[in-house]
Amino acid sequence: MKLLITGANRGLGLALTIEAVKRGHTVFAGIRNPEKQMDQLAQLRSLFPNQVSLLSLDVAEEATCQAALEKLEAENITLDVIINNAGVLDERSKTIEEIDIAKVEQTFNINLFGPMRVIKHFLPLLSKGSNSTIINISSEAGSFQNAYGGDYPYALSKAALNMFSQQLRKYLADDQVSVFAVHPGWIKTDMGGEKAPGTPEDSARGIMDIIEKKQKITGTSSFINTQGEPMPF
Repeated sequence: MKLLITGANRGLGLALTIEAVKRGHTVFAGIRNPEKQMDQLAQLRSLFPNQVSLLSLDVAEEATCQAALEKLEAENITLDVIINNAGVLDERSKTIEEIDIAKVEQTFNINLFGPMRVIKHFLPLLSKGSNSTIINISSEAGSFQNAYGGDYPYALSKAALNMFSQQLRKYLADDQVSVFAVHPGWIKTDMGGEKAPGTPEDSARGIMDIIEKKQKITGTSSFINTQGEPMPF
């Protein structure tokens, strides 16, 4: 399979790239500044030159999405999987009285509008059929049932991303494209922190099992965890 993964240079995005390559797939690793990301991704690319391609892609910028699309189109690339992983977590400790609305807008620009831009531009490259999948990395923070008084920018953006995922699922139903918003769990990344009980590698394995249809999906919800179990909207 050929996968486009955004935010592929670290954390869960990097773990997903490594896991996909281990399983024999080809990855187009979308990152903001490929020339500055020369550590693990570059090493991975040197080890698997035919499986990893670095793609300059800033999900917050329409122009870079268009340029990345044109690059793949020029090479006659089609995709089987799109994973919208790039995201930010900001203003964590701020109350609603203290919150900087500009930060909320910035978070939405990346966490919601970013996936929307990616799907807008790259959907024409996605193969139709039951083997095609869109994964939007979401969070339990976006659950209405589990709402709490904090993390306003992040939680609100992920709740909206869940809705976008459900809309995409309906829109692409006739094409048999699977669409999921996946809660990856609390994992040790720059965003999750060192106290997190899980690892990005564990989450990546679960997500790849979902993509490869090795993991049974329980129920009909588009919002699930890495074990394929439904998450409460």
